[in-house]
Amino acid sequence: MIKYTTTESTDIQKTSLNPQPTLKTPKSFQETISSYWQLTKPKVVALLLITAIVGMCLATDDSVPFSTLFFGLIGMGFAMGGSAAVNQVVDHHIDAKMRRTQNRPLVLGQITPNQALIFALSLIFCGVLILEVWVNRLTAVLTLLGAVGYAVIYTLFLKRATPQNIVVGGLAGAIPPLLGWTATSGEFHGNALLPVLIIFTWTPPHFWALAIHRADEYREAKIPMLPVTHGIEFTKTLIIFYTVLLLLVSWLPYITRMSGWLYAVTATVLGCVFLGYALKLKFNPTTQTAMRTFGYSIVYLFALFIGLLFDHYLIDSTSFLITNGV
Repeated sequence: MIKYTTTESTDIQKTSLNPQPTLKTPKSFQETISSYWQLTKPKVVALLLITAIVGMCLATDDSVPFSTLFFGLIGMGFAMGGSAAVNQVVDHHIDAKMRRTQNRPLVLGQITPNQALIFALSLIFCGVLILEVWVNRLTAVLTLLGAVGYAVIYTLFLKRATPQNIVVGGLAGAIPPLLGWTATSGEFHGNALLPVLIIFTWTPPHFWALAIHRADEYREAKIPMLPVTHGIEFTKTLIIFYTVLLLLVSWLPYITRMSGWLYAVTATVLGCVFLGYALKLKFNPTTQTAMRTFGYSIVYLFALFIGLLFDHYLIDSTSFLITNGV
């Protein structure tokens, strides 16, 4: 039986939950399109696609073919957006109870669950089909597995079953670099798993920082997030543990010689700053520390993968010029 604690913290927003929002039916074609667009969680998908682009680039010493880049991103984007929409269909009753999600289209009644589900499944189908026809079958299959992992395994089961939902379910959100790699190369390679492992390790401290800030809302919605079941302080300790682990894991591309010194410096600096946020969250928090940690975690992932990309092309190009006496 899950135990829900009543631990309070300065990191939890202390205002009461808002009542059910007023339903708003879209009044124009543009508003309808905007509602469907919001179903796909475009900001989240954009970050995932950036990591997929890095995976595409790491798989080759040359430029990524335009057709692979174009159709790969379209297909992956459709599938990821469709998975996000399924997540909102399943969770729309929960979303209505939480401040950060109560203005989503399904909660406001701008789109019905059936309409959203048809839209979501159509996106996933079209995305996988595009990858099958214009990229390769391996990427299409892995994308489909990722969509099922997030939309079904995580959303329907893990999210409601265990406080380790983010740890176990994080694998689905971690595979975009692998998809990018296979899209370019058409084959599986061990190096492709290193960016996946980084995102997998990054997910718990990233999301638990948000969960600390929103613990009252998760408690109200009866979702067994770690701060609700095991308390705020225990969650902060695990954030430190996973941040240290992330710092170590982020060195693997350099240790395996997949990347060079530029990436190593980037990973070390970014990781130490992340650890600083985690330590402040544990030992000297303010009312905004949890959300600032959450915000920095997004900057961290974006900057780390850009560092991977710059290292891959800049260092390789410099080495080529030096070797050839240019």
